[in-house]
Amino acid sequence: MIGQDIIDRFTALLGPKGVTTNMDDIAPWVSDWRGRYHGAAAAILSPDSTHLVAETVKLAAELGVPLVPQGGNTSMVGGATPPADGSALILSLRRMNRIRSLSAQDNVAVCEAGVILSVLHDAARAEGRRFPLSLGAKGSATIGGLVSTNAGGTQVLRHGTMRALVDGLEAVLPDGSIFDGLDALKKDNRGYDIKQLLIGAEGTLGIVTAASLRLVPAIVTRAVGWAGVDSPEQALRLLRLAEATLGDSIEGFEVIADDSLGFVLGHIPGTRSPIETRTPWHVLIEIDHADLSDPGPGERLEGALAQAMEQGIVIDAAIATNETQAEAFWRIRESLSESERAQGPALQYDISVPVAKMPAFMIEAAAAAEAAFPGTTASSFGHLGDGNVHFHVRAPKGTSDGPAWIAAQGQAINAFVHDAVVAAGGSISAEHGIGQMKRAELARLSSPARIAALRAIKTAFDPQGLFNPGKLIPLPEEDDHATGPA
Repeated sequence: MIGQDIIDRFTALLGPKGVTTNMDDIAPWVSDWRGRYHGAAAAILSPDSTHLVAETVKLAAELGVPLVPQGGNTSMVGGATPPADGSALILSLRRMNRIRSLSAQDNVAVCEAGVILSVLHDAARAEGRRFPLSLGAKGSATIGGLVSTNAGGTQVLRHGTMRALVDGLEAVLPDGSIFDGLDALKKDNRGYDIKQLLIGAEGTLGIVTAASLRLVPAIVTRAVGWAGVDSPEQALRLLRLAEATLGDSIEGFEVIADDSLGFVLGHIPGTRSPIETRTPWHVLIEIDHADLSDPGPGERLEGALAQAMEQGIVIDAAIATNETQAEAFWRIRESLSESERAQGPALQYDISVPVAKMPAFMIEAAAAAEAAFPGTTASSFGHLGDGNVHFHVRAPKGTSDGPAWIAAQGQAINAFVHDAVVAAGGSISAEHGIGQMKRAELARLSSPARIAALRAIKTAFDPQGLFNPGKLIPLPEEDDHATGPA
């Protein structure tokens, strides 16, 4: 544990507002969002400027104190949870919550790490712009965390992940130096791209303090449709037809199993199926326009869906007639995770496979998992346009002790699902990161070259190993379980 003398040093630097030691105040921040990982910390350090972050890091390096960077604490893989032995302090970026600038002319917003995503959405909207990344935790997720995990979401098909949306970055490195790369340069060939190394590094290489983020014109009009199809393969055919007829106006394209839809309808009050026909699979599609061109998106989407029905791709379809209906369609998609959790104990996987292989994977992996682990049920939904599958394996009906089932079956099911992902040429982490949850599996399924490169980069940036210990980088003892390339 970290002694009072060390806490006093940080208090002298940051002042009483910059150090939290009350255990009741600390408690919500030492467990992960899903409640699977629990740590301990003697204090939360909360600097309110890049300068103070740098000074805090310098002092931590002098004292040999590990730091766990934290924003909204919405990690799905235990990526922001401190070690259980209390050996680290939490470094919170939540006081750094200013939007330093927002230019509609340049389509760039410069935000500090603690800015909440929904706050940026509102600020951009007020200037006739938008930041085209959204997710369910937008009311608590912060910009620093989104950058550090290379967050995705439902709009990746058109706009990409955070890697594509970060034009510049400011960060404090493990020696306390400040990397000032906020300038949004279109061309910059000064060697290694430090910005891209820091994006997705989960706070293991540097602490993001601010980012220059790409904005796009606000949506003036949109069309949201729902289509029922026989299979994910038909959903992919619909996507390719939509791309050919609607071009780059496709904002979202989600594929959902009928049982997942049923979970939402049974769990979320006021929800109803957008179509009357019961179909095995469903597609949610949105196209957007930043102008009032004619024909509008509604007519264009209607034409595409009519063509798909003529070709036998779509069984039934509906287009939202107003914003209330459009939001109702999207509410179904956004309620999927909550509704899945309400069904009882389950293991959830954030994985990706090549888009062309995603339809077969969704069907075959679910059937294989159910066969391998009798009594379980498996299903999935996901972002078909980018190959991201949210795959769930639910405990047998009547399972009363979820943690015990996970303890008994979790490791075997994890290995089974991840092996199937690797066999399909995919990734065991699509948008949530590695954190501590997937670290051992990363070692097991990665080539020695990949692991050696990760460790070499980590050592070069952070030779003392003080930044977010125990996350992302596999431990040496986990090498014994490495089996092959990924």
